[in-house]
Amino acid sequence: MDTQRLILLVIFSFSLLMLWEAWQKETRPKPPAAPAAQQGVPVPVKPAAPAGKPSAAIPGAEAPAKGEAVRMSTDLIIAEIDTLGATLKRVELLRHKDSKDLSKNLVLLGPEHQYEAQSGLAGEGGPNHRTLWRVQPGERALEPGRDEVSLRLAATGKDGLEVHKVYTFKRNSYVIDVVLEVRNPGSTPVSTYSYFQLTHDGKPETNTNTVAETFGAQSFIGFAVYTEERKFEKVHPSDLDKGKTDHVKQATNGWLAFVQHYFVSAWLPPEGLARDYVAEKRPDGSYAARAMVPLNVAPGAAAAVKVALYVGPQEQRRLQAAAPGLDLVVDYGWLAIIAWPLFWLLEKFYALSGNWGVAIILLTVLIKIVFFPLSAASYKSMAKMKLITPRLTKIREMYAHDRQKMNQAMMELYKTEKINPLGGCFPILVQIPVFIALYWVLLAAIELRHAPFMLWIKDLSALDPYYVLPILMSATMVLQTKMNPVPPDPVQARVMQIMPFVFSIFFFFFPAGLVLYWLVNNILSIAQQWQIQRMFNRDKPAHAKR
Repeated sequence: MDTQRLILLVIFSFSLLMLWEAWQKETRPKPPAAPAAQQGVPVPVKPAAPAGKPSAAIPGAEAPAKGEAVRMSTDLIIAEIDTLGATLKRVELLRHKDSKDLSKNLVLLGPEHQYEAQSGLAGEGGPNHRTLWRVQPGERALEPGRDEVSLRLAATGKDGLEVHKVYTFKRNSYVIDVVLEVRNPGSTPVSTYSYFQLTHDGKPETNTNTVAETFGAQSFIGFAVYTEERKFEKVHPSDLDKGKTDHVKQATNGWLAFVQHYFVSAWLPPEGLARDYVAEKRPDGSYAARAMVPLNVAPGAAAAVKVALYVGPQEQRRLQAAAPGLDLVVDYGWLAIIAWPLFWLLEKFYALSGNWGVAIILLTVLIKIVFFPLSAASYKSMAKMKLITPRLTKIREMYAHDRQKMNQAMMELYKTEKINPLGGCFPILVQIPVFIALYWVLLAAIELRHAPFMLWIKDLSALDPYYVLPILMSATMVLQTKMNPVPPDPVQARVMQIMPFVFSIFFFFFPAGLVLYWLVNNILSIAQQWQIQRMFNRDKPAHAKR
């Protein structure tokens, strides 16, 4: 197999894989829609309690008709807590814009996807996310000079437990501290569970601004559980549809999250605190996952459970500071081990330039320098192949009806000229994992979301609105094809001429940042290939000039 055929095979295989994943995505069965009467209604489920443990059921008491929304604001978010359940029902991110309407802030938690953060005491006694809580007096906004602001709500359970739920919002932070303070005024001890739950309908956002996800780059959406024992575990909604819950059920560390492209919400119980992790599909068609913490309160005593909640963007520095392993929610695909250092370098270049587009260019140049020896070897091999192309054509014509003799003559020519026919492909194949890893970095990094480059490129994570970069990209691919040796086989030569146009179609649906990378990489490759070809034309042996 010669160089061109191997390149063609790689490109064809990559294209086939993307089309297969796109077909799988389109034909995947959709979960049935919930009846209208059940939409948005959290249906309680009563899991069987292990021997010796109190019931961990989420209560099913009838809810009051309506609660009151309490609005809290900081420098980063605007949150709304409903007094019906003291539930965090809406979170607006002030530094991130909506994908559909850039004049509006992005709403992460909200009713559109039944996306809520609920908490309370399990069992019929409550109080829980169906209980009507009382709001205590206090400030509702983070004032200048203050580092935090709190909202306190109170409720009484059926068994007389007095519970206060306290939300504490901090300056320059997406971490919200949630504390359940429980006092037992009775004469008997109380053993129950406190629960911290996330709900979602499991549906992806409909405002995707790039078609790249259609071609095998669909970001994960669903729950995730992290523990020191089994590390990062994804819980797909499709698995919950089938009743599969293959994740850690009990632990004394880790966290529980709902993950989507660019953003995440996660309950972060403190280290050393025993907890159960539960994920399920609810009767109304939505999904729920919760961390359940045992709570024992002696007569006349009080106890408290504090669990932090991260609700915000997948910014690596904030995720790393919030909890161990939380930065793993950033989906860099199966080559994450390469993607992480690439993003680290991208951040460093951004710190120098102040522009993510310039950072991409600088990273591309650095990668090109690192792989310069391999690229040079590849282009030298191609240059040698180009020199002997006329002689290969003569051999094919001479032995057109005897393929065995044709191959023997070609191998003899390669041996005489000291040419490895695969020498031009191996260095390229070595670089492919780096290219794929960077592809995922540019797709997953929220830092590039709505990040401008220059002139008409206002968002590196979106398509080029005028398709200038994809057109330039196509032109560079065509130029590279013309610089490569022409295959002696006419059919193969024709395929190689068409392939740049076929392959470049994908780039019309890729984010501008990714196309920018490939464009700069191609320009540098063309310059390097031209220089090496120029050197070979000058120094080529006399018999090659004939």
